[in-house]
Amino acid sequence: MKKILKIIAAVVLVGFIGIQFFNRPDKTTIAEITPAHITKVMNVPSNVESILKRSCYDCHSDHTVWPWYSSVAPVSWLVADDVVKGRKKMNFSQWAKIPDSKKEARLNEICEEIKAGEMPLQNYLYIHGDAKLSQSDKDILCKWVETEMKKMEESNPE
Repeated sequence: MKKILKIIAAVVLVGFIGIQFFNRPDKTTIAEITPAHITKVMNVPSNVESILKRSCYDCHSDHTVWPWYSSVAPVSWLVADDVVKGRKKMNFSQWAKIPDSKKEARLNEICEEIKAGEMPLQNYLYIHGDAKLSQSDKDILCKWVETEMKKMEESNPE
């Protein structure tokens, strides 16, 4: 029985080591703030930007800080998948590339999702406790969203 358990453990260990070399996710990150970044095309006060950096940018920008465990499969696959999905849904680094007709909806979603407690994701908060949004953080973000939406409505009256 012990011999079988040792064989199983060895197979699992070899398998775990083996998967480290296959299907490595793309962990793209850029350091520079491009002209398409939200801070270049909208008024983003420093307190709002600070909250976005702390709680949103890892999944919703090209400025992801990849933690050590994002290099260990199979966790790396899950982390990379969350980032790809987050960037696809809303990418603050590519804000200028979002059609104007969708920017208002994206801004509104920020406030709706944080008020509902849907963002940041709970599984992200388990390891990144500093990303948790306080009520004050939520109020600051929602007030900023409201201000920016008013500006958009005034500049595009229909």
